[in-house]
Amino acid sequence: MFRPLPLLIGLRYTRAKRRNHFISFISLISMLGISLGIVALIVVLSVMNGFHKEIRERILSMASHATLSDPSGDLANWQDLLARARAHPDVVGAAPFIEVQAMLVNGNQVSAALLRGIVPLEEDQVSDLRRDMIRGSVDSLQPGQFQLILGRELAAVLGVGIGDRVTVVTPQIRATPIGILPRLKSFRVSGIFSVGMSDYDRNAGFLHLRDAAKLLQLGDRVTGLRLKFQDLFEAPRLARQLAYELGGLYRVLDWTQVHQNFFAALRTEKRMMSIILFLIVAVAAFNIVSTLVMVVTDKRADIAILRTLGASPGQILGIFIVQGTTIGFIGTLLGLVFGVLLAANVETLVAQIERLFGVHFLDPNIYYISQMPSDIHLSDVGIVAGSAFLLSVLATLYPAWRAARTEPAEALRYE
Repeated sequence: MFRPLPLLIGLRYTRAKRRNHFISFISLISMLGISLGIVALIVVLSVMNGFHKEIRERILSMASHATLSDPSGDLANWQDLLARARAHPDVVGAAPFIEVQAMLVNGNQVSAALLRGIVPLEEDQVSDLRRDMIRGSVDSLQPGQFQLILGRELAAVLGVGIGDRVTVVTPQIRATPIGILPRLKSFRVSGIFSVGMSDYDRNAGFLHLRDAAKLLQLGDRVTGLRLKFQDLFEAPRLARQLAYELGGLYRVLDWTQVHQNFFAALRTEKRMMSIILFLIVAVAAFNIVSTLVMVVTDKRADIAILRTLGASPGQILGIFIVQGTTIGFIGTLLGLVFGVLLAANVETLVAQIERLFGVHFLDPNIYYISQMPSDIHLSDVGIVAGSAFLLSVLATLYPAWRAARTEPAEALRYE
């Protein structure tokens, strides 16, 4: 069986017990360093992916994939547009909505809120409000009853619960015998929801679509349509395609625009963490340089003998490239296996550590989540493993080049 000389000798050097145990120790440290760096990268990236996914799902449980509205004002012919939007093959849900910027008043407690007028059964198509209810029911929103569903934190700030009444103050004004006054309407709290995000739990509320239209004197008009698509990542393109197919001039706003700064910050954080943690792999890979430099020095006599027996500089170069690459390959493989295993079980392991030591890493009062999520992306795993292996291969080039330049006569002078 054909075995190239560089491969055969390079693998033998890797397996052999060296006279200089310090070189063997450095080789082991390099291998473990690469493994540890890869494990850290895979676990951290998976946890960050899980965190991003959890936050995205919580945001989209309230926010639709996209909204369609009239740039000049409220949407008048929304019933026809709603039917045509639902007929689109990529749309899985569509619902009308009315947004109301208001002040909620209960005695001396006052708080601003963004109220959304909805039709409960149609809202189920585009959001998970029903799932997020902790008290009361979405179905309590009936037209003409003037009932209100509030976020948990907003209800706590106002000091209200189920059955209590709050006064809704809107920016619209009305003329009265005593002067110009804002529009006021008393609502009864019929439900409380909790998403787990302060943006919604502290600042959002829901009422029936007809009650919102009456409050704002919109008649049969709405603010716009909320849309949900089969693939949320295709929502920006599909929403604009749908607006074009519907004809007319519409304002399209998708979830990536509404939360653009937030998701951009998350992407930047992930990118910077990847660069910082990859330095661990880089340090371990460059340990291969020092390892091979010492091996080359230790094997100068062997190199000289091989050269006198006819080995070419290219074959000597290949021997040490094989040796360094083997160290990098084994380190990468170990890091890949243990990294994926740890990332797949990080939630269970963290929960056990918390129970064992009586600590809590993610305080739900501070963070959006209370458990350590993990979402392994094969693309991240492939990039990490490929980059680490490539870096370890590059680290072998300089020592191998120095070995190839060894002069036999010079190396054997004092042997």
